[in-house]
Amino acid sequence: MGQIICTGVDTGRTHDFKLLKRSRLPFVASQMCLADRGYQGFAKRHAGACTPAKKPRKQPLPEEEKQHNRALARLRVRVEHVIRRFKIFRIFSGRYRNRRKRFGLRLNLIAGLLNYELAHAS
Repeated sequence: MGQIICTGVDTGRTHDFKLLKRSRLPFVASQMCLADRGYQGFAKRHAGACTPAKKPRKQPLPEEEKQHNRALARLRVRVEHVIRRFKIFRIFSGRYRNRRKRFGLRLNLIAGLLNYELAHAS
């Protein structure tokens, strides 16, 4: 099962892709990054980025691109399951009502707990 490698936070409502651009994380060319439709421009920045294909306007999506999107969704479902586990802790579920300065600390603590759970799951 996968592991949570890195977390990033910002003040207020910020899109994930904007947060990723600001973080300037180094990506290894051999590293594959599975992203959803919110990261459409990520393939220009990173060679290993894999995003779903968009349907052309007023035309059907070609069959090979449909197959690519399905294969990507099968791989990305694991990422979505990890996000679901964060939501169980209610840190992403709704509005965060505690101290803003401690949000990153709490997020990293929950990530550590989830990594421990994932490592020791039978």
